[in-house]
Amino acid sequence: MKLIFRQTQLYKFVNFCNGSNLDKIVLDCGAGGNCPPLALFSDFGYKTYGIEMSESQIEKAEEFSKEHGIELNIRKGDIRNLPFQDESISFVYSYNTIFHMTKEDITKAVNEIKRVLKPGGICFVNFLTLEDGDYGVGEKVGEGEYLQDEGGEKVIHTYYSAEEAESHFEDMYILYKENRVLERIYEGERIQQGYIDFIVQKSK
Repeated sequence: MKLIFRQTQLYKFVNFCNGSNLDKIVLDCGAGGNCPPLALFSDFGYKTYGIEMSESQIEKAEEFSKEHGIELNIRKGDIRNLPFQDESISFVYSYNTIFHMTKEDITKAVNEIKRVLKPGGICFVNFLTLEDGDYGVGEKVGEGEYLQDEGGEKVIHTYYSAEEAESHFEDMYILYKENRVLERIYEGERIQQGYIDFIVQKSK
């Protein structure tokens, strides 16, 4: 399959995974959509699993899988309660997903990722930062937490300082960290987005 995935940061992650000697088993937390990036890992020979809360996003992923003749194993699930055994997955990622929860739930989700990771396993997680242009917009529901319009719905967006985000991984080895601030045109307007990406490894 010759596809270029828009989630460009995941190419860095797959390079780290390819350099590991663990079994090629990967889990995407937030795996739905019409071009699921799990297909990138499938191209590299990984056994893929995905969880997704939205039925419509699961359906889109299933249509993609049928069109391309691949099985990505995406099912309904909650990152705060992963349906996998302890230390059973080599690689886990959550891209542009985890920040759609409160900080309390984000902590639960990160701990679940740590639980299912094998010793020496690698995960990728990214967060919104205070440099994002939408920080402070909408109804405040907690410190750094705002309800904002997204696709006609009120969706929570949670923002972190770099130091606060990194505190989630004090018990892990940081392989890669990038604080990104980017500008782009969205629906005819120039917007600023702020993200911090972590690729971290569980102790062996």
